[in-house]
Amino acid sequence: MEKSDIFGYKLGNIFSGARQYNNGWPTNYFKKIAANVCIATGIGVSALTLYTLTAECKQSPQTEEKESTADAMKVQQKQLSLEETIERARDIVQRAKDETGSPGLVVGVSINGKTVWAEGLGYADIENRIKMSPETVLRIASISKPITMAAVAKQWELGKLDLDKPVQFYVPSFPEKEINGVKVNITTRQLVSHMGGIRHYRKDYMKKNKETDEKANASKNTGQKTKNKAEEQLTEMELDEYFITKSFQSVTESLSLFKDDPLVHNPGSEFLYSTHAWTLISAILEAVAKEPFEKHIIKMAKELGMDHTYLDENSPLIYHRGRHYMKNKSGKKLINCPYVDLSYKWAGGGLLSTVTDLLQFGNVMLYSYQIPSSSSKQNSAKNSAVNQNNTVKPGFLKPETVKSVWAPLYKYGKKDDFFYGMGWFVNEENQKYGQGKQTKFCVSHTGNAVGGSSVLLILPPSSKAMDNPPKGVVVAIIVNMISVNLDPAARDVAELFENYYLGQDESA
Repeated sequence: MEKSDIFGYKLGNIFSGARQYNNGWPTNYFKKIAANVCIATGIGVSALTLYTLTAECKQSPQTEEKESTADAMKVQQKQLSLEETIERARDIVQRAKDETGSPGLVVGVSINGKTVWAEGLGYADIENRIKMSPETVLRIASISKPITMAAVAKQWELGKLDLDKPVQFYVPSFPEKEINGVKVNITTRQLVSHMGGIRHYRKDYMKKNKETDEKANASKNTGQKTKNKAEEQLTEMELDEYFITKSFQSVTESLSLFKDDPLVHNPGSEFLYSTHAWTLISAILEAVAKEPFEKHIIKMAKELGMDHTYLDENSPLIYHRGRHYMKNKSGKKLINCPYVDLSYKWAGGGLLSTVTDLLQFGNVMLYSYQIPSSSSKQNSAKNSAVNQNNTVKPGFLKPETVKSVWAPLYKYGKKDDFFYGMGWFVNEENQKYGQGKQTKFCVSHTGNAVGGSSVLLILPPSSKAMDNPPKGVVVAIIVNMISVNLDPAARDVAELFENYYLGQDESA
């Protein structure tokens, strides 16, 4: 056998073995052998053969399997396309709709002020087979509270409203209150945080008569607990005051529903969620703005670009208005909701809107929160120059105002990081354990009305001022069904789109 043939034969054996037994050997190892062989033999063909074989070794599946599975999953999660993110989010809200038996659901999501997804699922009107769409106008229930809070904050910022003056300073017709025979004051600051002691829809706290006391004593003697059966059997949405049909001509007139009732607790001492408190707030706002609340709140909504937000009045023609539904007494059949008149609670739960309008409102608040403060020494020169060029507009509210509104004031429920601020629920940033669940700062509000449930959630990336605000994710969801908790779905959707948003930033 010729010398060249011998070396060619050995070279083939070496790399044939490399194919079979390559268990992660460095490719450079084979290149070194190749160099030595080529020098010894001077055979260019063998070098070419080696190059091809080493390229094959480099592409070995065994080497590819060395990549960390966890890292691969992480990269995949961050690199979800917008279409894939929407597909996963759609599944989340579809489940929320299906599990609750809601006839229709509409969802909207914005990132950095731009709507990236808005879609309707199911029906806005079952009888006429009209499908839900982003243009569908629905009851937003208690999301009316943060919208009203924006109007309150504006008057506070302008110096027209003192949050700490007794409410009678603005509404003299509201009776003074006592607790255990001692006069107490209620302030607007307490009202917007549900700390004023004004009742919600339940009135059983007032029924402490002799018969109740006797039953309490009897239960103490027998060791049995006694509860008011009527209240025990009624859920929140079955209470009479949800189904008022009387039309009130002004917010001052609607105060008659509760103004003479005793307070539930001493103002400022406890948290008690109260929609009626917001009716009193609307009367205060009416006094300082010097115009009817109904006119003032809709005018503000138009100024903020919310062109499809209305008072929930029955007589006006409102295009794309959806129908509202509930279950019958047995809970087995879907029925139309009865007629209700919401003029008694415009500020606390009487508005109609669309998801696109709610996204617009969320981004107005987010912009105001993040715009650099003109009073900041660090940014004052920059802001002055920028404002002269009219490239950055002021927020509807000052950032300091929004930070006060979104400050976590009173703990709500049993969660360590869930609070109420001024007209908003607030989640504090929190992580109890290393590598454990992390809660990010966000603000939100849910709503529950006759034939409607809603949620609006704002998830900023940071509490700091930012260039080109708004930055962050806003989610709005509405269903035309009574008593649906949409908060978990909104949080899951927000997290999905935040991951997409962060992945885009990292890949940029």
